[in-house]
Amino acid sequence: MRRQVFAFSGVLEPRAGERGNRPLVDHALALGRARRSADGPVRLCYLPTAVGDDPAAVAVYAQVFGGRPDVVLTSLRLFPRPSVPDLRTHLLQQDVVFVEGGSVVNLMAVWRAHGLPAVLRECWEAGIVLVGQGEGSLCWHAGGPTDSWSTGLAPFGQGLRLLPHSNGVHDDRTTQPRREVYRRLVAESVLPPGYATEDGVGLHYIGTELAEAVTVRPGARAWRVRADGDGGWTERPVAARLI
Repeated sequence: MRRQVFAFSGVLEPRAGERGNRPLVDHALALGRARRSADGPVRLCYLPTAVGDDPAAVAVYAQVFGGRPDVVLTSLRLFPRPSVPDLRTHLLQQDVVFVEGGSVVNLMAVWRAHGLPAVLRECWEAGIVLVGQGEGSLCWHAGGPTDSWSTGLAPFGQGLRLLPHSNGVHDDRTTQPRREVYRRLVAESVLPPGYATEDGVGLHYIGTELAEAVTVRPGARAWRVRADGDGGWTERPVAARLI
């Protein structure tokens, strides 16, 4: 089976006339639909662990996707206990597993307590499309900068490492120095080389290699960031296809 991850930076501050994150989610659903060998709705499992299974977040997805005939939506909650009797069986029945943004540190701690890292790797190997937005994007990678511990940014290196790259999200955010911090951490080899995404940009990996970058915001880009071996860093823009 083809192993796939779609990791994106959500649009935090939509501009006038923008479509928000909906096209990115629809792109993920299209990837899930393409993996199916039979007709039928896409089976989408939403994991809001990073926001503490916030009922408001669950309600938004239920409102948007609950009535769509082309999607069968479930929300897998882990607070105060798993909302399904068998996590592994439920996740392996999906076409798309979608991870909400929030606190990647709390997300990984709870997942490890419930044995989800091994299950999610099994899902990946089975060809289920693994999706994450914002800090939910970091979990599939080796890690990246996070504000999960405080309002400042610190390195997080305990991702699932399905992808050996690091990941910087919201790379063009003006209220935090995410761009500068990510590149410094790569330059100092605190994080391995990787990819940064500006708001509205998604990375589609096949196996462990980047196959394509897409965007809902014209002109927004991804960046390939590496240490230069001399205490600095180099970056290369990755063109993103408008969706």
